Amino acid sequence: MQTLQQSYRGLSLVMELNWDRLLFLGTLACALALGAWLGSI
Repeated sequence: MQTLQQSYRGLSLVMELNWDRLLFLGTLACALALGAWLGSI
């Protein structure tokens, strides 16, 4: 049980440190999709 708690804390820390990278990737994907949609009109 202690190992599960430690691994969860580690995963939580990794997600806390990298949430801005995930937000950046999501924003980039939306911008590319919007650009492709505007280019097809």
